[in-house]
Amino acid sequence: MPLSDYLKAWPLYPLPHHAISRLVYRLTRLESKWTQPAIRQFIKAFKVNMSEAEQPEPSAYKTFNAFFTRSLKPELRPIATGARVLASPVDGKISQVDVIRSGRIFQAKGFDYSVLELLGGDAARAAPFLEGQFTTIYLSPRDYHRIHMPLAGQLLEQVYVPGRLFSVAGHTVRTIPRLFARNERVVAIFETEFGKMALVLVGAINVAAIETVWAGLITPPNQAKIRVEHYPQINLAKGAEMGRFNMGSTVIVLLEKGNWNWGKTQADQMVKMGMQLAELPD
Repeated sequence: MPLSDYLKAWPLYPLPHHAISRLVYRLTRLESKWTQPAIRQFIKAFKVNMSEAEQPEPSAYKTFNAFFTRSLKPELRPIATGARVLASPVDGKISQVDVIRSGRIFQAKGFDYSVLELLGGDAARAAPFLEGQFTTIYLSPRDYHRIHMPLAGQLLEQVYVPGRLFSVAGHTVRTIPRLFARNERVVAIFETEFGKMALVLVGAINVAAIETVWAGLITPPNQAKIRVEHYPQINLAKGAEMGRFNMGSTVIVLLEKGNWNWGKTQADQMVKMGMQLAELPD
């Protein structure tokens, strides 16, 4: 592992992650004379493709958060067809895709973590995924930051799990053990035609808010205890928006054991929301 990865990751340990992120939360919701210059500088620095946005003109956004959670022209993200086809929930980069072995999820060379801790420590909740499959997708700051359904599903429960807010960039994934099971996260468990599916929305430093379409803003504020909530009669079609967060972060998709064929989907691949990730043979 490059020494530079450790040198960038170590200073994150003592930082007041939540305090920094809450400051970002406030700043990104201000309407001020600095908003437009900040948006334009961000677009330039991260090479954001504004031609894909429903509102391509930066001046249309009154706050930085409005810009960051911008909607896209729907025709640019067609949803992969077929009930047995798993669609990408986000724009981003595949970090890992693999089977789950004895309840352990591969993070990076030398690191893994358990399904049990990722999903909040409840054995019954974790059980369907112990020999399942997963993919981890990283969203960079320039990406579209709304999250959509990979399959049609009925919401069973939403679980808020408190934690730190380490960066989820490549250097931290490679150097911080159990990173995704340590960070604050929101877990949504769905029943699908093909078994249980979990979408894990992982927070990170500067990711100042996580929302779901059925509950609204979940964090902030950060809380000290795991919170489980049920929302009966929430059914979402494949491709429907289910949540969003700010700045770069990570979504982990967990599937029950099955013969999902991932085809050419592999680590380090760039993906767009709606594109096919895997298919379940008849």
